Amino acid sequence: MMEDKKLGAVEARFADLIWDNAPINSTALVRLCAKELDWKKSTTYTVLKKLCERGIFQNIDGIVTPLVSREDFAAAQSERFVEETFAGSLPAFLAAFASRKPLSSGEVDEIQRMIDAYREGK
Repeated sequence: MMEDKKLGAVEARFADLIWDNAPINSTALVRLCAKELDWKKSTTYTVLKKLCERGIFQNIDGIVTPLVSREDFAAAQSERFVEETFAGSLPAFLAAFASRKPLSSGEVDEIQRMIDAYREGK
């Protein structure tokens, strides 16, 4: 089911507007999208309908709310990227990432804390 939850750049900007303002009245969302994205009402409703059909948001009685949190959505997209690009290997992803962008000592410490917390939780 998560394959259909990938967002393009414009959809992601729209989703961020909803996540930042939810719950939001659909009329207010139309005004916000006109201001922030230069969209017509029909565009807003078309994209909203598509994202509702994909299970990311819901529009009940004109109130738009998320069905998936921004954090859960980002985690799912990250998992899918690692699965598709690195055969599911997080170490391979980290090695590729670190070879192009050196990690700061703070980032290394944070990753180590995450590993330690994971081990303690197991």
